[in-house]
Amino acid sequence: MTSPEEILPGVIFYSYLSAKRKEKVCLWNHHTLILQVSGDLVLETSDQTISMTGGQMLLIRKDQLGTLSKTPLPGGHYETIVISLQEEVLRKIALEERIEADRKYAGLPNLIIPNNDYLQGYFRSIVPYARNAGAAVTDGLGILKVKECVKLLLMTMPALRNFLFDFSQPHKIDLEKFMLSNFRFNVPVERFAQLTGRSLAGFKRDFQKAFGAPPRQWLQDKRLNEARYLIETKHQRPSTFYLDLGFESLSHFSNAFKKKFGISPIHFATDRASGHPVA
Repeated sequence: MTSPEEILPGVIFYSYLSAKRKEKVCLWNHHTLILQVSGDLVLETSDQTISMTGGQMLLIRKDQLGTLSKTPLPGGHYETIVISLQEEVLRKIALEERIEADRKYAGLPNLIIPNNDYLQGYFRSIVPYARNAGAAVTDGLGILKVKECVKLLLMTMPALRNFLFDFSQPHKIDLEKFMLSNFRFNVPVERFAQLTGRSLAGFKRDFQKAFGAPPRQWLQDKRLNEARYLIETKHQRPSTFYLDLGFESLSHFSNAFKKKFGISPIHFATDRASGHPVA
């Protein structure tokens, strides 16, 4: 079985792992519900760190960047079911049930959903579909399970109406604050533009005004300066953080570091440890 396995293409996924894994970067284009079957999951965004274990549910707001750390149980496995609450489906539910947001959602972007008998029953009902790879889950049946999920979420937390059914476009947010919090994520400039509520041209224009440099140049310099700080002040090895700073590989990071500072990160760390000054 591949992991994650698509149970309903683009909508319901099943992940089954036996070794700890940390995703480099996750982009959530849609609201996403994670049903933790077994093992531990840690979500890290610029604003929140959330840990969950077997039997819990986590609702992740759309238009976010973050990382996921997945840890199997000792001697066991990691199992999770992911349901993508796509806007098209939510719009249909809104029309069918005459639901609409009455104000902007102002709560936390990521929430552990309080458990109850109804959600536990839903949890148990969907696990067999996920565990049986190749099971005949038709599109119609899959969408019914998604609709059931949404109705139970609203019954459990009525305030989620404004979370789930706000279909307005992302408003233009504070670009400087957003970039300083999220520069570590290795995503295209076009995605940063979308997440800040701007066209690509508008993003580049506002970025130049805010930082005095083009986005790609600023991102590279910011990540490398952060790397130097981690080596020099925190005494961390590049192999422990290069992925977290958005570099594709250790060699990519090393070449970029040497080009900027005139010394390889290994030699830089050695010189700092010995007390030799580095420009």
